[in-house]
Amino acid sequence: MKKSSQGQSPTLVRSLLIANRGEIAVRIIRSCQEMGIRTVAVYSQADADALHVKMADKAVCIGPAASAQSYLNQEALITAAISTRCDAIHPGVGFLSENADFAAAVRKAGLVFIGAEPGTIRMLGDKIQAKETARSAGLPLVPGSDGPISNVDDAIKVAETIGTPLIVKAAAGGGGRGMRIIRNSVEIEENIRIASAEAKSFFSDGTIFMERYLESPRHVEIQVLSDGNGEVLYLGERDCSVQKNYQKLLEESPSTAVSPELRQRMREDVVRLFHKIKYAGAATVEFLVEGEEHYFMEVNARVQVEHPVTELTTGVDIIREQILAGSEGRMDISQEDITINGYALETRVNARTPGKVTLFEAPAGPFVRTDTFLYTGCTVSPHYDSMVAKVLIWAPNRKTGLARMSRALREIKIEGIKTNIEEQLQILESAQFRSGRFGTDLYGKLFTE
Repeated sequence: MKKSSQGQSPTLVRSLLIANRGEIAVRIIRSCQEMGIRTVAVYSQADADALHVKMADKAVCIGPAASAQSYLNQEALITAAISTRCDAIHPGVGFLSENADFAAAVRKAGLVFIGAEPGTIRMLGDKIQAKETARSAGLPLVPGSDGPISNVDDAIKVAETIGTPLIVKAAAGGGGRGMRIIRNSVEIEENIRIASAEAKSFFSDGTIFMERYLESPRHVEIQVLSDGNGEVLYLGERDCSVQKNYQKLLEESPSTAVSPELRQRMREDVVRLFHKIKYAGAATVEFLVEGEEHYFMEVNARVQVEHPVTELTTGVDIIREQILAGSEGRMDISQEDITINGYALETRVNARTPGKVTLFEAPAGPFVRTDTFLYTGCTVSPHYDSMVAKVLIWAPNRKTGLARMSRALREIKIEGIKTNIEEQLQILESAQFRSGRFGTDLYGKLFTE
């Protein structure tokens, strides 16, 4: 073992600004407190009374409620870090977490960016370039276009080569934006036009590509930690197949779709890929799985919302190791320290209405964890992402874990706003989910048929 992960670490980062909000900001603050790192929160005018503001050592208002004028305002964030004598900036998830220009600006200002190098972020953020990097590392890819689609003729040639159905994707996209399904050649022209326009609107980049559309695969991702100096740690997989409009709802580990043989192949692929790229910190490699076949999708060059699932099965503080890797090029753990144990499940609690929370009580009991920014009397803003809490459980096996999560979701109390808790219970307690045999179309089958 390299160094004990107990107690404070002599990290070079003494003061860190968190360029984010909500539960991820709260999560980062907690790890920093254990590491002896001073934290600076930023907040919009809408978040003046937010939990992360109350928990941080210092807080700075960076603008009005609109994200473009606050949490996406690079100059305001860097100015706040410098004025509060921070050594580093942690981007969290969403917002600027995968923005290569922001990473470069942070470094130019003489601060540490807790994340990958700007060039690496830029390469991995371009799905076409990322696929080529994965291909060169020997990872299997879904059959599709060799590069971007620039016109209808290109699209027709792909369709003739690999057949339909096809899916059009934005090279710079995510979250379902710039994605269209093509079921026959008649639909090609309209769908590539719509996908490219949507990609241009949301990502300022209309570049698109095409792949064979897999009707009901499993969506499985591998958690990785890398120190930027050649050491790559594998922390197991998470199954993220339960999705609504390409947005994840539940995540579990291990996946019921992954055999020991497939797990080993995926592990070898991921480690080989990360030995090929210079990367410091936490990342996930996403795959589509059909039977015993797996296909590379993309790399998320940041910590994931669902990272606590892996923390529960491994006992590793992923945020801590991410900070060490990003600031010092080292980690406190090695592969031999990591043991993957038991079963973990996360459900995302989303607000369906904004407003004041008149009562919040988190579920408790053995092996239950809640990551949230809620407290009684807080306000859920309409300006930001709808996720307000993550409820997680650990259990020795899936059967026990599902029963524990059902109990936890019935125990949580959130009053004053509407949430999706009842919908999550319907998914969790459905025969299809409990069987472990389902795909990315599970939500549609449960709620539209």
